[in-house]
Amino acid sequence: MILSRAKPASGEGARKSVSRKEIPTLEQFLAQRDYTGALTLLEFNDVPSSNKDSQIWIAYCAFHLGNYKKAADIYTNLKNDQDAHADIDTYIACCFFYLGMYPESEKMLANAPDSQLKTRLLLHLSCKLSKTNKIKEYEDKLQNNVEDQLCLASVHYLQTHYQEAIDIYKKVLLKNRDYLALNVYVALCYYKLDYYDVAQKVLQVYLQKYPDSATAINLKACNIFHYYKSTSEMAEIKQLIDKASNANHFNNDLIQHNTVVFRNGEGALQILPGLVDVIPEARLNLVIYYLKQNEIQEAHELIKELEPSVAQEYILKGIVNAILGQERNSREYIKSAQQFFQLVGTSASECDTIPGRQCMASFYFLYRQFKDVLIYLNSIRSYFSNVDGFNFNYAQAQAAVGHFKEAEEAFLAIRNDRYRNDFTYINILAYCHIMNKKGQLAWELYLKMEPSSESFGLLQLIANSCYVVGEFWYAAKAFDMLERLDPSPEHWEGKRGACCGTFQCIVMEKLPKELLSEVIKILKNTNNTQAEQIIRVMRKWGKENRVSF
Repeated sequence: MILSRAKPASGEGARKSVSRKEIPTLEQFLAQRDYTGALTLLEFNDVPSSNKDSQIWIAYCAFHLGNYKKAADIYTNLKNDQDAHADIDTYIACCFFYLGMYPESEKMLANAPDSQLKTRLLLHLSCKLSKTNKIKEYEDKLQNNVEDQLCLASVHYLQTHYQEAIDIYKKVLLKNRDYLALNVYVALCYYKLDYYDVAQKVLQVYLQKYPDSATAINLKACNIFHYYKSTSEMAEIKQLIDKASNANHFNNDLIQHNTVVFRNGEGALQILPGLVDVIPEARLNLVIYYLKQNEIQEAHELIKELEPSVAQEYILKGIVNAILGQERNSREYIKSAQQFFQLVGTSASECDTIPGRQCMASFYFLYRQFKDVLIYLNSIRSYFSNVDGFNFNYAQAQAAVGHFKEAEEAFLAIRNDRYRNDFTYINILAYCHIMNKKGQLAWELYLKMEPSSESFGLLQLIANSCYVVGEFWYAAKAFDMLERLDPSPEHWEGKRGACCGTFQCIVMEKLPKELLSEVIKILKNTNNTQAEQIIRVMRKWGKENRVSF
């Protein structure tokens, strides 16, 4: 420090005591919900393990900081004392619940005395353990106090009864305006109902008071992500990443999980596997990642044991089963997919939603009832005009009902090479080109392919389909190539008819005369004696009409 020499260092003023900031008491830390500060104070005072009251407070702070293992260990040690707290078993059960040890939590409660905390925990355990017959029993035991009503609201949320949860939260808020955190819960319910703009308005009430809340910022980012379908202008994403790398609390897992989603799957294999049993959505998003990477077996292994309870889970199981059914030609998988899609598409809560209509379209697609497919897809097409997966299915359905112009447009709107290199895409697009009298484009698709059984099949499609619609020149080229690869009588007959058809078009001036020499070259590429007679007729007409050969 550089001291000023402008005035002499003498007198009482020089010896004024420097004010020292008072360290908050434990009660003050707890009142402010500063559990890190409270825990630091307790541990700084070097509390001996024999000090039961302090140990209970350490466990309490650890629990609220998300360190459930530490809290459970402390409570377990205290349980052995003769004068242990009456609710110690319930406290341990709460720790087990948050650690995902649901059977152990339920077992611990068997010896715990009755209390409202025990009732609330048993209600949540019934949800987690799918004991639906017990849920109503414990709901009836809840009282009209704030804690029990918030517990009931959370159970409604877990059962996807979002409107019922909102009604309870709003009722509590009317009597307790200072419970600002309830606005986050209400916003989360609206988010789940796809009312992202409403959720954002409700959430803003909390963010005005607590702008640095990781939970609120996370939900705001999710709202913007879904509402705008873009992360380009999301400043919240950077905040989330910063909090994820610096913070040390229970929000870390959620923030890291959502950051992967915001980044379109980047880092999925590093982060999501470890969160599968922590955050329910992690399993679903990992399945989605595998599907995008075309790793269908990995997606199936991850979701096959999952018993779906919400629409997204039914939809993902349907998608995985549908893909496996098509890949393995398995009627069993296809039937399962149809059932999952139908359950969502016909449910009262989903039938008028976009996912619900997509499910019904998928249901009819698997039944090959394409007119019904288009009824549903046309109703939501404006939302997916630039989505490759949607356009791929839409184009197939249009082609199946004979709307080849619409199908061609949808196919050409696809940009992802994964679809464009798929043989189904190439095959049906070629057929659409032909039906729209664009045989040249179909032929160009064939020329881009490597020799294979698929390219041979495409060649047969071009040859026969072009012949049917009168695109004889490209039918002739295709049949000529087929005859070279497989000199069978059927291929010669096709080439002969296509060449004659091309010649007729030249005579009728539908094709240029200069093409005649190319037709004659094709006819020469054969050992069939009929070719010479056809060539003589063509040459004679060519000389009469001054065509140079």
